[in-house]
Amino acid sequence: MTANPHQPGFVGAESLPASLSLVSIQQRLNQTDARPVLIPAATPEIAAPGFILPRLAELQVSAEPIAEPVYLTDDLLFNFQRCRRRPFLDVYGDRSLQDPPSDYLLKLKQDSQTHQQEILLEQPAVKPNYSAGDWEAGAVATLDLMQQGVDRIAQGVLLGAIENGVTLVSTPNLLVKQPGQSIFGDWIYAPIDIRLGKRPKLDYQVIAAFHAYLLAIVQGVWSETSWLILRRRGAYAVNLVELLPRMTEALQGCIETLLQSEEPEVFISSNRCDLCHWHSHCYGIAQSQIHLSLLPGVTPSRYVYLKEHRITTLEALASMQPKKLEALPGFGAQVAHRLIRQAQAVLHNQALPDCPVNENAVYPLLTELELPSAPIELFFDIEAAPEQNIVYLHGVLVVDRLNQTETFHALLAEDQTDESGAWQKFLDLVWQYPDAPIYHFCPYELQTAKRLAQAYGTPTHLIAPLVKRFVDLHERVTRVAILPVESYALKPIARWVGFDWRDPEANGAQSVCWYDHWMATSDRSYLDLILRYNEDDCRATYVVKDWLVKFCQPEREEY
Repeated sequence: MTANPHQPGFVGAESLPASLSLVSIQQRLNQTDARPVLIPAATPEIAAPGFILPRLAELQVSAEPIAEPVYLTDDLLFNFQRCRRRPFLDVYGDRSLQDPPSDYLLKLKQDSQTHQQEILLEQPAVKPNYSAGDWEAGAVATLDLMQQGVDRIAQGVLLGAIENGVTLVSTPNLLVKQPGQSIFGDWIYAPIDIRLGKRPKLDYQVIAAFHAYLLAIVQGVWSETSWLILRRRGAYAVNLVELLPRMTEALQGCIETLLQSEEPEVFISSNRCDLCHWHSHCYGIAQSQIHLSLLPGVTPSRYVYLKEHRITTLEALASMQPKKLEALPGFGAQVAHRLIRQAQAVLHNQALPDCPVNENAVYPLLTELELPSAPIELFFDIEAAPEQNIVYLHGVLVVDRLNQTETFHALLAEDQTDESGAWQKFLDLVWQYPDAPIYHFCPYELQTAKRLAQAYGTPTHLIAPLVKRFVDLHERVTRVAILPVESYALKPIARWVGFDWRDPEANGAQSVCWYDHWMATSDRSYLDLILRYNEDDCRATYVVKDWLVKFCQPEREEY
């Protein structure tokens, strides 16, 4: 989406608010009992009369300066919020151990650059002249442009040196001139970050506060806020009073991480580590240690308390009494019970029912109504590209148990205009089997079916009874079974019960990239890859369903 300075809600230099003085913002921080804001010590000529620049707090770390200067960039601080280990590896790690970027990561970077370019085309800006990575030259060139009073500065560099050889580096996408008083004269600058995300995520806001923080050093006065320009949502004003304390805490932690002599402990988080270029390296270490972060349910906050109680091995957790864990913050009876059972399942490589082993256990674990079986069953999986707002494939595997046939149907939308046609073909297919349950894995398929029905005006008499036929296998599995897996996603579960994908590295993100390549090249080989991956997802769902039926049978006397 291209930004338009004439559209409502667009933020340009003329619409940015006036700045607050450092005294004003410090007073507001004091009113909220916030800690002093970390800013490197300012020289007298920077701190204009009447302004108080907060100074960097004393760091309780090694007093000896590090051997080589370190530039703590906004990228490092952003990644620190997601993984305390990554900034250390990015600065000191062996780059030969990094994973090559996936197609999906390259796509995200390209989409982000395109979004930034679209915004910058609507807001002409001057870029400082410096070589990539030469932060000192970039800071000098940026300062020169600010002293000249240039209206908009793109990719400027703001620096702040602190003790122990660490220099803070901020590179906001834009610095926008506005009325105010600074060391430059009767103008000040406000920082703007252009982000691909649709929501003002906390980690975005922390970096926006970091930009404002270093900018206050350079110009001797705070901008009232720091701005995000988000895709589709447009401009978002970051509340510095709320975010500066959070930024301070993250910055302090990141500095301490970069000054320590050993890399931080590994911790694998499936929703944060997948796209990191250190993933294979860290995952290998975690596997060799049989690290508890590989156990579903062991979150970073819970792991802190497990370590405090010296529960750091699979054996130690598996042998715990639930009562000893229940009282810990973030646990409770249900979490404590499931974590211990999870450790036992992994330790013995055995699926366990999610109930205590005693005479009161009731079988079957799922009733016929909860896990229906029928002569014909449908297994359903969707492929979609959220950025393009298109559902491009409905994959349906029709399993006829009486005739012992399995037929895969690929209902494909080759472009945006085909989406409604693919949806109608799906409806036509599933209503050929009005009594067949529709198995899927996770709520997405049902949610998407409801959304498409609304978008394309599907009659109530067709959609209302249809959604009642949907059976979410993920909900059923996680309700009754504890499996020796690292994640309760479809792939780990299906692989544990014996199913293999024909393309082992294929996943939903890769499918999106293949669809992008198809749209760009019209090369149908990309569609073939998508269809094969989707069919395997449907067949994996089929295998998991049959396994779950057997698991829930009353004759499983070993439990």
